[in-house]
Amino acid sequence: METIETDIVVVGAGPGGYAAAFYAADLGKKVILVERDSRLGGVCMNRGCIPSKALLNAAHVIDAARESAHRGIFLGEPRIEVDKLRAWKESILAKLAQGIAGLARMRNVTVIHGKGLFEDSNTLRVETPEGQQYIRFGKAIVAVGSRPALPKAFDLGNPRVMTSTEALEVPDIPESLLVIGGGYIGMELGTVYASLGSKVTVIEAMDAILAGADADLVRPVAAYARKAFKEVRLKGKVLRMASAGKQIKVTSENEGKTVEELYDRVLVSVGRIPNSEDLGLGNTQVQLDEKGFIKVDERMQSTDPNILAIGDIAGGILLAHKASKEARIAVGNLAGEGHSVNRDYAIPAVVFTDPEVAWVGLTENEARQKNIAIEVAKFPWGASGRALTYDRTDGLTKLILEPGTHRVLGVGIVGHGAGELIGEGTVAVEMGATAEDLASIVHPHPTLSETVMEAAEAFFGHATHVFARKRDAH
Repeated sequence: METIETDIVVVGAGPGGYAAAFYAADLGKKVILVERDSRLGGVCMNRGCIPSKALLNAAHVIDAARESAHRGIFLGEPRIEVDKLRAWKESILAKLAQGIAGLARMRNVTVIHGKGLFEDSNTLRVETPEGQQYIRFGKAIVAVGSRPALPKAFDLGNPRVMTSTEALEVPDIPESLLVIGGGYIGMELGTVYASLGSKVTVIEAMDAILAGADADLVRPVAAYARKAFKEVRLKGKVLRMASAGKQIKVTSENEGKTVEELYDRVLVSVGRIPNSEDLGLGNTQVQLDEKGFIKVDERMQSTDPNILAIGDIAGGILLAHKASKEARIAVGNLAGEGHSVNRDYAIPAVVFTDPEVAWVGLTENEARQKNIAIEVAKFPWGASGRALTYDRTDGLTKLILEPGTHRVLGVGIVGHGAGELIGEGTVAVEMGATAEDLASIVHPHPTLSETVMEAAEAFFGHATHVFARKRDAH
């Protein structure tokens, strides 16, 4: 094949990669998008965010059916057809992939499916089913993402030991499931399988699940897990695993005791690692950090003047929306947009457990660790009429405020739909809003968004639905 020339080549078509390709095309650049999978969308759409949220929605429907009797609605025990559930989930991914491919065509972005490897700082070799294709580029944006970590001790070559990738395929509904790791992926998928009918055990090495989130936000999730899961073991450790017929024999340690147990399936959820190997980066000036992430500056520029990197491969918080934002920064850099310099953008985090947990900006934990003076305002959802109509009074909305100015430094929410509500908190942090601003803005009633307003009102000691005195700085 003859060599193709282009202004920009984007390697990886996830939420960072295709966003970068589309924005560059919108700015008049000639763009080639290289993706090794047969379907665009990357990990997020095909093996992460979207399929997990589809399954979590299905889980919520199952739970709602089981819990409806106290409302006088008797639906009986849900019957689950795994093949149909899997097909429904796949139909969502197919529709989204078709949409992305259509948008690429509309923008005249050339899509090449194959494995991209850098020959040098201006040449990408793509191994396609039709043969090798060479691309000469002015600039490259690497957006190849990350993958689930699978420590060698757990890699038995047995399909009953899963990472999130395999778990999202829902091969079956195991009677017993061990989840190694109580982070957001482990807790989300544990929630899915528990709702489907598995007896779920979680082993977490730390002294709490969802490390990084404030304890008061985690508390309702921990309460749900204690009820829905068979067991949650904190400060635990899996020592070894072995295949045992149609099960996995797991030896673990908890509270000084060593136990051996059999599980039908095991989900290993202990973090993610960058896809930086086997890219030919050694043929360029790109440097990696000690964990294998590409080193970049505030403009997403790597140590090679012709190569930028965004999303998971660039390290930091491994979130899809962070990748999309970095796509704008990187392309803005190439287009000479001075305002695209990366700064401390407010990046919200959401854990789609039951209930959902979301936060943005400074957390109470971070303030304590960094000795930053803050004031905290809270509104419990037990005082929310809308939360009562949902039968979900286990929520909490909290504001992290700067003493004196009352500027909103952070927002944390746990409860039904927290992932939707955190958008208002993100705007407040990003725009430098104050507690006075949030308290004075009229919110619709009855809604859960009112809890943001009432948390601000509680800070000043005049929330309508709770009695709260103004807190002192700490």
